[in-house]
Amino acid sequence: MRIVFYILVVGISAVVTFALAFVILKLSHRYRLYPKIRERDMHSRPTPRLGGVAMFFGVVTAFAIASQLPALSIVFADPSKVIGLLIAALMIVALGVADDIWDLDWWTKLAGQIIAGWVLAWSGIQIYTLPAFGTVVILPTSMSLVITVLAVVLVMNAINFIDGLDGLVAGVALIANGVFFVYSYLLAVDAGNTQYFNLSTMIAAVLIGACIGFLPLNFHPAKLFMGDAGSMLVGLIMAASALSVTGQVDPETWGGRQLLPAFIPILLPFAVLIVPLLDFTLAVLRRLRAGKSPFAADRKHLHHRLIDMGHSHLQAVLIFYGWTAAFSLGCLAFLVVSWPIAAGLIALGLVVCTALTLLPLFGRTRDERDAELEPDPETETETEKVPS
Repeated sequence: MRIVFYILVVGISAVVTFALAFVILKLSHRYRLYPKIRERDMHSRPTPRLGGVAMFFGVVTAFAIASQLPALSIVFADPSKVIGLLIAALMIVALGVADDIWDLDWWTKLAGQIIAGWVLAWSGIQIYTLPAFGTVVILPTSMSLVITVLAVVLVMNAINFIDGLDGLVAGVALIANGVFFVYSYLLAVDAGNTQYFNLSTMIAAVLIGACIGFLPLNFHPAKLFMGDAGSMLVGLIMAASALSVTGQVDPETWGGRQLLPAFIPILLPFAVLIVPLLDFTLAVLRRLRAGKSPFAADRKHLHHRLIDMGHSHLQAVLIFYGWTAAFSLGCLAFLVVSWPIAAGLIALGLVVCTALTLLPLFGRTRDERDAELEPDPETETETEKVPS
């Protein structure tokens, strides 16, 4: 069964990532390769930020070994896609490391993200078509390129925006990509092992492994951070996995009973990224409304607000995990059970997550609740590199 080889890929990525992350941790402490603590940071002691480098090499190693496995040969039938992804990933990791060292301005960083997105699209991982009620709309070449680049940049920044608590990004990505892995694998089986869906499954598998390997050193209290290199890498790979499925549905293959799967590739990426995208949208709107740059830093991200509400560091992270699981598993449920059951499951998940999120506010007076939710202006910073 091909699933066994995907599990092997997950294991390779996890082992290599963990081993390199441990080496990077030791070298960082020996040579003091860590930045000073910023006002908006939630940790109290200097912590190395080069974990993203270990994740990158874990991903590369997993792809290299997978390419030699005959059972996964369909994934590499068009090697330009994988090569393009790895080139874009290398660019993003280099950009993130440079930013951590020299604190790049946000225009430079945004330009680098756009170029990486263009490389990914140029390699063939892009949105060519969109489903439209039993048929597909073929996008013009220029529009396909623009939409793909914008989607990649959006996801990278959304993931980077929530990178503020120990284990948050790695855990959210692990849950989200676990769901997406199951979805793309089922879709590949149902569609007759289409190359696009197998590529998506492979991309999700290597990222799952990288997150598993990195999380032990990143969970609270974190010994190592992934830094901007890691968070942008996670965003890039998640975008690539989704783009490998989105828009690749053949109307002659999907029809009637299979209409819903044609739309799930559009809906599921938003479901698994609902928390990062919500935080990103609120942050941009909040800063524009205040007359600031959308990339000006503040201490009003969702994870900051959970801490201000009275949740502990660990509780805030687990709540993010819960919301991610509720949305992503709820969306996936529409493919495996009847829609009333799926709707009931997602409703139950959202109710539970809402209750857990608001739990610290129960039993407090209105003034106390308002005081907890009011941000402390002394903890805010005025400027920040993109993204926060």
